[in-house]
Amino acid sequence: MTSARTTDVPAEFRAALDSIGAQRVRPEVRLQEVPAPRRVAPFSAALTGEVGGQGDGDPELASGRFVLLYDQGGQEAWQGRFRVVTLVRATLEPEMADEEMLARVAWSWLDEAVHDAGASTHAEGGTVTRTVSQSFGALAGRRDDVELEIRASWTADSTDLGAHLAAWSVLLCTAAGLPPLPDGVTALPARRPTVGS
Repeated sequence: MTSARTTDVPAEFRAALDSIGAQRVRPEVRLQEVPAPRRVAPFSAALTGEVGGQGDGDPELASGRFVLLYDQGGQEAWQGRFRVVTLVRATLEPEMADEEMLARVAWSWLDEAVHDAGASTHAEGGTVTRTVSQSFGALAGRRDDVELEIRASWTADSTDLGAHLAAWSVLLCTAAGLPPLPDGVTALPARRPTVGS
């Protein structure tokens, strides 16, 4: 990852970028570096992530964005120098449309992921939005679509931003409905069938 602003990158921000680059995530998560916002902070970097189904033609289960902002002088609103801004979107099963606790449960996924990854944070904030789309008329036979969106940001307490990327990727997988991995277990990529098998 590189800074979106300049090649003259402060050592502290470079260390944070290195920790993100070294972080391994589950193989179901496909990451891609994208242009970062330029006006929010002097230095920034951004990734998008997608969790797809098992096959090449399977639909996307969840997607999102991970943005790292850095200001050497710190920002009062952040209460620090590093700010992580995240987004996760997922399509849920129709029966989740009436689940009153969905927003609280989704926010608890984030809290748990951050805690389990060992990411030290403060000044956390965000929103959870549930959207239900119902079809009528000629489309009345279609099932309801339930979309979940989790927007969250927090201030990182150290340059180990790899743990923060790990937490976000776990949230992405949880929203996609993937089962959690037990401690010490690494997911293997799905084996593709070979000719004659």
